[in-house]
Order: sequence, then C-alpha cells, then structure tokens
Amino acid sequence: MNEVISTLLSHRSIRAYQDRPVEKEVLEQILQAVQAAPNWVNLQHVSVIVVQEKERREIFARLCGEQPHIAQAPVFLVFCADFYRTYLACKKKGQEFDSVVSQIDNLIVGAGEVGIALGTAVAAAESFGLGTVPIGDIRLHAKEAVKELNLPKYVVPLLGLCIGYPAEDPGIKPRLPREAVCFDERYEQDLSNLLEKYDKEYSEYLLKRPWNSRVGNWTDMAADFYKVPYEHYPEVPEMLKEQGFYPGSEG
Repeated sequence: MNEVISTLLSHRSIRAYQDRPVEKEVLEQILQAVQAAPNWVNLQHVSVIVVQEKERREIFARLCGEQPHIAQAPVFLVFCADFYRTYLACKKKGQEFDSVVSQIDNLIVGAGEVGIALGTAVAAAESFGLGTVPIGDIRLHAKEAVKELNLPKYVVPLLGLCIGYPAEDPGIKPRLPREAVCFDERYEQDLSNLLEKYDKEYSEYLLKRPWNSRVGNWTDMAADFYKVPYEHYPEVPEMLKEQGFYPGSEG
C-alpha cells in the first residue's frame, strides 16, 4: 500500500484541535492542491474563503449551530460554488447571464466541483498530519453566512472545513460494505442483507464510543435524519434565489 492510499484509508473526522497554528507554507500548499483539482471545462467554479481570525471563527461556530471545534481549529475554510467570475466574463461580452446560471445543472456543476475541492483539501491536509472535519452546517444560516463572507451574487457557500493539528484520535468509523456501494456494470438493488450486516457492525461501533450520544444502527439513523418534515436547512432555497441559482430568480 502506497503512502497516498494509506493516508486516504486512515481518514477520520477530528473535532478537537491543539492550540497550534497551521504553518503558512503548509496552508498555501493545501490551497494550491485545491486549485489543481479537476474541474469542468477549466471554468473553475469554486472559491475558498480562508477564515483564521479567532473572532470570526467564533462567529462561524455560532452560525453553524454552535459547533465549538470551528472556533478551536486554527483554520476554517468555506468552499463556495462560484459563478461570479463567469458572470464577469459574460458581462464583458455583453451576454445575458441570469437565465443561464439559474438552470439547475449549473448548481449541480458547482456542488460537484466543491465536493472535489473539499476532498482534495482533506487529502492534502491529512498528508501533513493535520486533522479535518467537513461542516455542512455552513448552510444552516445560509443568508447570514453570505453576508458575513461578503459573497456577491452567483456565489453560494456549500461546505466548510476545519483544519488543525489533532488533539484526539476518535478511531476510524466503519463504512458500508463495498458491495453496497461499488457495483460491476449495473446497480444491484437488493441491498437488504448487506444493510442488515452493516447495522450490526455500526451498532457495535457506537456502543464502543461512550462519549457518543448516538445509539441504534445505521438504517435507523438514516431514516430518522430524513424523516418528514425535513427542515435541516430552511434558508437554503431563499439564499439560492437571492444568489441567482434558483429557477425564477432571473433579473
């Protein structure tokens, strides 16, 4: 097993960090890796806001649902789907843009590129011995996050990422069986036995983590997370509309 694969397979989410800054040159290499990541047609629809000031990390800890590790980590990155530069290019040529960017496929493109960028940042950071944890709750108070980050129209915050030197080792969380995720040629829809097996493994894993408030199994967790009414990020539709990424937001 080579060093890259070993690092990737050792991933775990870190939510406790040492009081130690991330070296400037290390952070710069992480950001360079993000910029080198694959993207669609070289249009580069991702921007990263680097948040390091303690007071501002505390603001985002609050905006993301009172997550203290955001304030504790010395670096908090916010990954945005960014079509503002594309807007400027179209404006330069006198082209109308709103009816184009509001097509749903552009949001899919932006979200996909943000995912690639964040995954690259995680791999790069962990190669330096740093710990990370992605933060989806940057979308919890989405409109306030847009204002706090000074985002122009056509830019939306999708994911955050804490980076710092770990002060814990929570262990590696068991994943779904490979056969439930990776298929040869065609999707295998009969997953009941595999999920049942994983439920037992996941339940045992949770019981071994006394500091973890989660109990039960994976299918219960998944169903409970998506139960009706699903209102985890109520501001997102309005934020997308204001930022130009929603059908009917033209003009």
